[in-house]
Order: sequence, then structure tokens, then C-alpha cells
Amino acid sequence: ANIQNSAFKFETLLTSSVFCTLSELVEAHVAFVEALASTEKTKGRDRLWSGEEGSVAATFLADLQKASSNFPFIKGNDYPNLLQALMSEKTVRQQYGMHPRLHIWGLLEARLQHADFLCLGGLNEGVWPSDPKPDPWMRRPMRKAFGLPPVERRVGMSSHDFSQAFCAERVLVTRAERIEGTPTVPSHWISRLNSVIAIWTGKKKNFADELRDSPDWLGWQAILDRPKEVRPNDPPKPKPPVESRPRKLSVTQVETWMRDPYAIYSRHILRLLPLDPIDADPGATERGNIIHQALERFINENPKTLPAEIIADLLTIGEQAFGNNIGLPHVWAFWWPRFLKVVTWFAETERLYRREVKLARTELDGSLVLDAPFGPFTLTAKADRVNEMKDGTISIIDYKTGNIPSKQDIFLGFSPQLPLEAGIASAGGFQEVSANLVSQLEIWRLTGGDPPGKRHNVGPNINELVSSALKGFSALVALYDNPEIPYLSQPNPPYAPLWSDYDHLARVQEWSNKIRPEE
Repeated sequence: ANIQNSAFKFETLLTSSVFCTLSELVEAHVAFVEALASTEKTKGRDRLWSGEEGSVAATFLADLQKASSNFPFIKGNDYPNLLQALMSEKTVRQQYGMHPRLHIWGLLEARLQHADFLCLGGLNEGVWPSDPKPDPWMRRPMRKAFGLPPVERRVGMSSHDFSQAFCAERVLVTRAERIEGTPTVPSHWISRLNSVIAIWTGKKKNFADELRDSPDWLGWQAILDRPKEVRPNDPPKPKPPVESRPRKLSVTQVETWMRDPYAIYSRHILRLLPLDPIDADPGATERGNIIHQALERFINENPKTLPAEIIADLLTIGEQAFGNNIGLPHVWAFWWPRFLKVVTWFAETERLYRREVKLARTELDGSLVLDAPFGPFTLTAKADRVNEMKDGTISIIDYKTGNIPSKQDIFLGFSPQLPLEAGIASAGGFQEVSANLVSQLEIWRLTGGDPPGKRHNVGPNINELVSSALKGFSALVALYDNPEIPYLSQPNPPYAPLWSDYDHLARVQEWSNKIRPEE
């Protein structure tokens, strides 16, 4: 009851557009979170405000409550944004595991204290001293007229802090030469010191370069990361029992099976699934899904004939497929213009292609059961598009928004998706599609670039390609029905996938460059 009452009061204030005091919002917020954190044995306040994080949060809310009396009235629905903006400036410093004689100070703390040995870090241009931030409210003449200090005052204070700290008895001056792989520029204080030292010593090379080029220093640095013994492991060779091995795979997973069997072992036997990053921006996968959804809905709404305004309909459907993502800057600036080009190309191409099409279907589920040594094996597929042609044959199209497989990879069986889908279609494995000859296998590449789209024919001799793919797949199933065959990681390096979610589990970087005795 306590939780419900406090939650109702807090929710009422948050969802209200009526102005109220900040004090009321803070009190309702604290009452709700304390009630929510309470248990039968422990009070909510004892759980929330304990520890380092709780202490910082309690101090922050106490200061906020104290300052709320002078704060203007705000709308309840503005409180979350205000709270986030104020809390983003707070830092929780861990107190455990710290050395009793080692302290990490900020500039203000170091200005007021002394130490036997000082390490000055972050001496990169733009970090120390930090670049003056532009004032969005007042120009420089206006600040001067109001009697406010100039923005360069902070640079002067940073210079004073550096001079004071550099005069300590023992000083270590450090900086990062690279930040996230990008070269950095040393602070002009370091550059000035190097120039002065070079003049004093009469050497052309400055003191910092001399230290960096010293063999002793480089040797000491190398020793820090040098292990006592290097013993790279062999590639993993898991051999699970046959009854634990998968008896059903999709046509896209067959390609993974060919290129990286260890990924199939991890995903379908160990059942390890990768987790998506929290609150990640949409990437290439989401862009492909959006375009697929838009084209799927358009084809489903127009399976036999095309509308008069193809581009207008596609744009309306596309806006709905993009949804809230269209509000993101990079989506609006890069994805949407490319989608407009894809729509124009697709409309022109679809008009010509539909002259031979009797009925178009998208996202069809299909399956094919094959005999194998250990028992039946089911091959599944979800085809982007399966078309019944006017001559009674079947045409299969796969949409790609990124790279497409080469004809050699398809012929060798390392990219067997379309040939296997054709095999399922020839056997009548797709829903609502009768078994017929497959006359066309195409990949439509939709990038929105130059050109915005292109049709790629898989090959002229489809029957031979399908027969070879089914034969190779049957041989692959039979091979892994042998309990002595391991699920290797990247058995054919030239055909290894560009990216795998399981490379780190297979420790690929550890053994991929290993020199074997026989080599």
C-alpha cells in the first residue's frame, strides 16, 4: 500500500503539465524510491543511501532540496530532464583498494596541498589546458560590460596550477600520445619545456625524444608486458555427441556452417547467444531490416498488380518502417536520402520485372527434409521473395543492402543460400507455392549509392547449381553425423567470415598466427 500510494503521488506529479515546486517533486521522488527499495527486513532508506553511491546520491538530493526553495516553479514532466542534467555532473569515486599514501587529485585539490612526488597527467593540447568553451548566452564584449571574467581566465588558472605543481621536489610529466588510436598534440607547456631544455643542453633533440629513444626505457617498458613463457593454445576442436548436434538449420546458417563450424557449435549446441548493446544506435543491420520491411509490405499489398503511384506508396510505407529512427541525425542525414534513391530505382525495376510475374510473395517460410546417417535433417528457409512467373516457373530474389557473395563462393558452396532456397522451391517446400522449375535466381543489391541498386543473376545453369548445392549439403550433414568430426573454428581461412560473434570464445587471435613445427 505504501508503494502504491507513493507511486501514485509521484506519477501524478510527473505526468502533470501544471506548475509545481521543485521541493514537492523531490519529496515525492524520494518517498517513492524509498518505498520501492523497502523489504521485510530492511528499510528502503538504509538500502538506498548506504555505500559510496548512496552517499553521493543522498548528498545530491539534500543539496537539491535545500536549493529548491529558490528554484522557480516547473512542470512535473520537465523534472526527469532537469534531474538528469543535474546528476550528470556528479561523480562517484571508489574508496576501496586505494593506497594510504597515493592520492588522485583534481586541480583545485592539488593547488591546496603538497606531496613528495607529483605525477602530472593529461598534458595534451585541449585537455590541460582545456579549450575555452564558447558562451551560448553572452559575447565577450557583453561579459566585459557585466564585469564577468573573460573565458581565457581558466587557461590562466590552469597555467598557474601547472607552474605551481611543476615546482614540486619530484615531478613526473606524462601525456597520452594516442587517444582511441588517434595521435594527440602535446600541451604547449610541454613543448615550451622541451625547447628550453634543448637550449640549455645544447642538443637539437629535445629531452622527451631523448628519453623515448633510450634503449633502457624501451626495454623496461617491454619487460612490463613480456610474459615469462609464451605458449599459444591450439585451435579448439570440440566433438559433442551426435545426439547433441543440431538436426535443423536455416539456409543462412548453412553458410556459417561451411565457413565457421565453431559458431554453429556455440550457438546451437552450447546455446550461447550474443547480447545487443544497451541503447545502441541503429546500425547496418537495422538499416537492412527497415528496407526489407518496407519492400515486404509493399509487395504484400500489391501481389498481382502495381499501383499507379509506386514511389508515393513506397515513401509512405518507408516512413512508417523507419518509425522513430528517422528522428536520429545520422538516419535522417544519410539513411533517408539513400532510401529515396533505392525507392526510385526499385520502382523503375519493378515495373519491368512485373511484366513476367503472375503472383509475388515475400518472407515465405519453407523447409526440406533430407535423409542423413543419424536420421532426418531439416533445412529451413525464409525467402525474401518468391514469385510465380507467367510461364509457370518460379523466380527467387534475395535483397541485400550490404556486400553480396561472389559467384565463385556460390559455385563452391560457401554461399549456398539461394541455391538451397531453389532446391526447397523445386521440391514444393515453400508455403502456398507448388513445386516447379526455378528459372531465375537473383540478388537485388539495394545500397542507395551509385548506382542505387543493381540486379545480379546468380548463374545461367540453375538446375546444375541447385543439384550441386543439395549434394554438398547432404555431404556436410553426413560429415558432421560422425562423432569424430570436430566443429573447427575457421577451417578454411580464405573463406572465413568477415565477422563472427564467437571469435573471442574460439581465441582466434591467440592461435591464428601460431607457427606450427611442420610449417
